[in-house]
Amino acid sequence: MSTISRPTDDGTTNLDATRTTNPTQPSDATRLSDSTRLSDATQLSASHARHRASGANPAPATPAGPPTAFPASSPLQPMSRTGSGSVVVPQAASPDIMRFRDAFDSIVGNVARVIVGKDLPIRLCVTALMAGGHVLLEDNPGTGKTQLARGLARSIDASFKRIQFTPDLLPSDVVGVTFYDQRDAEFEFREGPIFASIVLADEINRASPKTQSALLEVMEEQKVTVDGETHDVPQPFIVIATQNPIEQLGTYRLPEAQMDRFLIRTSVGYPGHDASLDILRQLDISDRATTIGPVLSGDDVMSLRRTAEQVHVDDVILEYVMRLVERTRQDSRIAVGSSMRGALALTRCARIWAAADGRGYVQPEDVQDLAVPVLSHRIVLTAETTFEGSSVEDVIRDMLGQIPSPIMGS
Repeated sequence: MSTISRPTDDGTTNLDATRTTNPTQPSDATRLSDSTRLSDATQLSASHARHRASGANPAPATPAGPPTAFPASSPLQPMSRTGSGSVVVPQAASPDIMRFRDAFDSIVGNVARVIVGKDLPIRLCVTALMAGGHVLLEDNPGTGKTQLARGLARSIDASFKRIQFTPDLLPSDVVGVTFYDQRDAEFEFREGPIFASIVLADEINRASPKTQSALLEVMEEQKVTVDGETHDVPQPFIVIATQNPIEQLGTYRLPEAQMDRFLIRTSVGYPGHDASLDILRQLDISDRATTIGPVLSGDDVMSLRRTAEQVHVDDVILEYVMRLVERTRQDSRIAVGSSMRGALALTRCARIWAAADGRGYVQPEDVQDLAVPVLSHRIVLTAETTFEGSSVEDVIRDMLGQIPSPIMGS
């Protein structure tokens, strides 16, 4: 049993009724373009749902099942290994980690005033921001994808640009162009809208593959090369792209190479009944994103990223991540498994997930919570598996059930 917390319009957290924890509850509402179902009702793990009023850092729950027989390695502080596949964890987090948790919650609560009742997708977007990665929001029209991106942008005191992708959009319209200034008799580079800390790439699949490829370098290397000259983009830097899984006429499917550049893919989903009524009661607010202001600066985000680097990832957790990623390459239902970039992304996000919970260490539940949004868009199912009606999400969940989970001791 766990207590589920939900953000309110004023940014505070109220506790809902106690319910049985189900960490992966699939939705029958939203289907992504590759048949992956991402839930708008997915429950956060118990570690993220518990009450935080006391500020304490209780010991993590021990998952059911036998401990893994991972190879032992030399222990790293602040953790120590005891027995086969079990890890003793510290009971207190550093002040920096606690400040990270409070800052993370402040952003989530602020954005929750824009997107009501969607705690999980908001947390995933903030996780990508703190990890220095990018987000792909894929959902039906009118579910609040653009509002979520703009709400996150307004929560950070940093530059923001929006790019509306269309079939006639050129690469130079995104990254910029070098032109000849006749007055000064010299060439000058004019920056494109990609030179912003937070970039909203709206309906990214409506642009041609040539224009889409203009984002490959900047999303991976945080740099733009035009006419042989390299230009750095502002920091922090994050691309939040949106696309609709319907109305595929006149769209261009994102290639696997570009999908792999996104740290996380998630959906927003339709709001619940009560949240929908709250929205209707505020009918006169045409743009909810304009009702909030920044809670952190760009420098604060960079400082929080350095704090997240203090989160310890034990070798047992690294082994667990690699076993999961390697299973995606060996499973007969999968044609193309996750790359090493997927393993790195899952580990980086798990560190943020742990710090957001006020912990200085990663536990198996962090990996399990993030496996679907981090790995689903990096996997291609076989034609037979797709024909049978299985989704990438189902396959990942099945693999999580097959791989023994490490035991976290106290």
